[in-house]
This record gives sequence, C-alpha cells and structure tokens, in this order.
Amino acid sequence: MHQSSRAVPLLLALTAATLAGGWLSLSSGSMPVAVWDAIAQPDSLGAQVLWELRLPRTLTAFVTGALLGIAGALMQVLLRNPLADPYILGVSGGASVGALLAILAGAGTLVLQSSAFAGALFSTLLVFSLAHGRGNWNTTRLLLTGVVLAAGWGALISLLLAISPGARVHGMLFWLMGDLSAATAPVAGGLALLLIAPLALLLSASLNLMAGGELKAASLGVAVGKLRVVIYILASLATATAVTQAGNVGFIGLIAPHMLRLAGARDHRLLIPGVILLGGTLLLIADALSRIAIAPRQLPVGVLTALLGVPLFLYLLYRASDTRDA
Repeated sequence: MHQSSRAVPLLLALTAATLAGGWLSLSSGSMPVAVWDAIAQPDSLGAQVLWELRLPRTLTAFVTGALLGIAGALMQVLLRNPLADPYILGVSGGASVGALLAILAGAGTLVLQSSAFAGALFSTLLVFSLAHGRGNWNTTRLLLTGVVLAAGWGALISLLLAISPGARVHGMLFWLMGDLSAATAPVAGGLALLLIAPLALLLSASLNLMAGGELKAASLGVAVGKLRVVIYILASLATATAVTQAGNVGFIGLIAPHMLRLAGARDHRLLIPGVILLGGTLLLIADALSRIAIAPRQLPVGVLTALLGVPLFLYLLYRASDTRDA
C-alpha cells in the first residue's frame, strides 16, 4: 500500500486510540468518575475531581507523551540510530539535578519546574558547546559528549540523594521515576508542542533525506550542518519541556517511532503527527494504569512505562528481525 493511502486510516486509528486513552485517563483512579454524569452535574464531587484533578493530569500526560514521541523521532534521525531516545544526550540529567535541588530546598511546584527546565537548558547548551569544540560538529562527537555528561549528572543525582534528609528522598525518587500527581494545566508544554510540531513537519522532507544518509542528503541540496543544529534544538526543547512536566518517563520516545515504522509509517510527513498521537496515547494509558494498579496508592508513571515498554520493545525488535529474515 502506498504511503499516502496508508496515512488517513492510520491517523484515524491513532486519533481514536487517543480519544479512548483520554477517556480512560479521565474516568480512572482511586475514585472512579463517570465522565458524562460529572459533566451533567457540575456541582457534584465527581465534577470537581474531573475538572480540577483529572483533566489537567490527562492533558499533561498527552502533551508530555507527544513531546517525547517527537523528541524520539528527531533523535533517531539526528544520531541515525533507531535505539536513540530523548534522554540519551543528558538533557534529563540536567533537569533532574535542577529539580532535586528545588525539592531539597523545599520549593513549590512552579520553582521545581523552573529549576528543572533551567537544568535541562544548561545541559543542552553544555553538550552543544562541548560537542562543537574547535572543530566540526558530528553525531559521534555529540553522542559521546552527551553520554559522558549524562554519567556526570548521574553521579550528582546520587550525591544529592545521599545527602538529602529522609523526608525529601521520597519526593525526589518519585520525580526521578516520572510522576504526574502534581500536574497542572500544561500551558508551557502545550505552547512548546504547538511550536515544535509544525517546525518538525516543515522539516519532514529533509528528515526523510537525512534518514537515508548525510552524504545523500547533502548531494540533494540539504544543508546538513544547519539541519543537525535545528534537529538538536527541537529535540532538546521537547525533552526539556517533557522532563519539566513529568520527570523522567522512559521508553515513550523510543517505542512510539518504532511502532509506527513497523506499521509502515517511514515518511516523516506521517511519522511526526503519528508519534504525537501515539506518544500521547501511550502515556495516557500508562498514567491511568498507574492510578488503578494498587489503588488507592499510586505508582510513578515511569515505572509503568518501563514495565510495559521493555517487553513491548523486545517484541518489536523480534518482529522486526523476523520481517528482515523473511
């Protein structure tokens, strides 16, 4: 089937899955909420839970998953590695250090998010400047710089956990594992998504060429150096915003592009909107399950994405190897 004829059914299926995931997220939790009843009875307890708690959390989960999906797709093109994910270049490590310092200081949610974003931005600038150095910037140098810096952030995170009072450690660990319990309306995340998604779509033709190799892309008129910088900036901004909203949520940015490519969506004109919908849906479902798995207690959503993501990713790799061998 041609790519264009596959696009509409796939996007319709993903949209339906997103709506179903949103409904599950709105209605699930330690207190089940009948969405239509809550809408019909605006003064009820269910309506208060729906509008004040569930809706902001649902929107945050979708936006975060969508940002991670875009970041994963872009990183895989930038590094030309299907195993690349949004956290591979140490952006999440810088955000984690900033957030843990805010938690250690007893700061509120706004300061925590601001500190996390500042840490992610600092890490992004540091990786970019060190990877460029005095010579030409290339993906190998970028990857090595990011991996080393991520290890350094990991050491700082361990140090902060070791010296933190016991009362603060629980909150720190929840944030590090990915947590949406304190989610508010994702204004910053929504604006970032509205900025990044159209830009990524505008670059989709160049991304298709870049995925086939830098020499091929350059021979066809793509300004490879400038494109690398733009991809890195967009992917880092998406990752930083996602980490700021929900902490470290793994596997979404790794799995979503893989699932779509196995479904035949290799053209980035289809892949970009696809990862927005699929990434958001995967996190919506994981977050809903995190609230009902051991209700009334909640699991960090990052635990669910890892528990679901590991076997799913192994299955996708197995299926992909079978397809190549056939």
